Amino acid sequence: MCWEHIQASPRWRNDYPRYNCFFINTNLELDGMAGMTIAQVICFFSFKYDYILYPCAIVHWFDTVGDAPDEDTGMWMVHPMFCANHTPNIAVIHIDAIYHTAHLIPIYSCHPVPLDIKYYHSYDTFRAFYVNKYADHHALEIAF
Repeated sequence: MCWEHIQASPRWRNDYPRYNCFFINTNLELDGMAGMTIAQVICFFSFKYDYILYPCAIVHWFDTVGDAPDEDTGMWMVHPMFCANHTPNIAVIHIDAIYHTAHLIPIYSCHPVPLDIKYYHSYDTFRAFYVNKYADHHALEIAF
């Protein structure tokens, strides 16, 4: 059994924010990315109802770009989802739906990257990302 730490912290180590991304099972009948969605955690919380504890997470959804991985890289592309009024598409999920952490690589445009950008701003600065299948052997098996 493998354990992973998924951070959702506005001040990781009293310095910078850290909000990890992960794979979420959305359709157990489909294999790979066809049955998965990427989301970024905003916060974790839990509540009790009828003496049962429900651990949950608030997530910002990502949507895949196209129906297949990119031809050149072989990696799936995703972008943050927004509602019709341009607000982030956010949901509450049970943490049992979380499958594995995901590493996203920004898709760079032809414009220069600002010199003052920090790595913890990348989810807010870039519009699309590659799902890194080379992050670890589990990510390669999960999504591809």
